[in-house]
Amino acid sequence: MQNPALKSQSKGRALTEAELAFAEALERIYETGCHDFSEVVEKLNQTGAALPSGAAGPWTLETFEAELKAINAAHDAAHAENGIGA
Repeated sequence: MQNPALKSQSKGRALTEAELAFAEALERIYETGCHDFSEVVEKLNQTGAALPSGAAGPWTLETFEAELKAINAAHDAAHAENGIGA
């Protein structure tokens, strides 16, 4: 069993509501066995999942990559500033 104290050890900040919603949408898609990014993007559009950045428009492979990179960059910056364990 994982130590509960280590649950957030790699986070420099908590996830935003938009990031949580995106993560949940991805989990639901991945649970179906879909792992091809083109299909993931298609399913994100079918379910009406919002872009975590708040930008308008449909999901594309480019927006999917950009959103993931932006989230990772924000977490890297928070980790650098705040350390671990948010």
